[in-house]
Amino acid sequence: MRSLAPAVAVVVAFGQIFPRDLLAIPRHGCLNLHASLLPLYRGAAPIQAAIAAGETVTGVTSMQMEAGLDTGPILLTAETPIGPRETAGELARRLAEMGGELMVETLARLEAGDLVARPQDDARASFAPLLSRDSGKVDWQRTARELANLLRAYTPWPGLTATLRGEPVKLVAASPLEGAPPAGEISAPGTFLGLRDGQLAVACGGGTLLGVSTLQRPGRKALRAADFANGEHLRAGEAFT
Repeated sequence: MRSLAPAVAVVVAFGQIFPRDLLAIPRHGCLNLHASLLPLYRGAAPIQAAIAAGETVTGVTSMQMEAGLDTGPILLTAETPIGPRETAGELARRLAEMGGELMVETLARLEAGDLVARPQDDARASFAPLLSRDSGKVDWQRTARELANLLRAYTPWPGLTATLRGEPVKLVAASPLEGAPPAGEISAPGTFLGLRDGQLAVACGGGTLLGVSTLQRPGRKALRAADFANGEHLRAGEAFT
């Protein structure tokens, strides 16, 4: 790298922290494109973290890299709304297009000499840790809205997976249902309460209901809720875990 004597280095989704010696090689430093509005969601999974948190706006940031994790000065940002049903995969494709344009503008302004870096406000910082397959295990103590956001955040990977009768089942599509479980009905989180509007009504934390419209067993095709319930002979009162 040193033998190339680069003017600038551009880094996107590299996944490792550059050592100080490497950061110092380019004359104008190393520029990073990050898929959030820094200082929010520093780390490996900013797109998923923003959706999981229920954010309605996100964006991309070009920044000057330093030794810390996404802590360097901000150069330029671009914002975009998050669609109410938009998944991480869909949002990632849009942010990739936006990010390419933002980095081209960043380099042009760097060359023109009118790029002004501004420090991040560390007090507003949040962290988006690396996801694992276990990140997608359903916690039915969460509210229906939280689970619906997690499902969008974890699509296409790692997905949101529950257990039914000791075997995993993937929740492919789901959304919160209006209203609370009927009075006197079993409503411990994870309890299947029957079909409602073609969806499996499952009790969640805070007295909320999640309507699961599409499910998939490992190695099988995804099924609509009614077909899944019929095929599994699912009965009200059974519990997902």
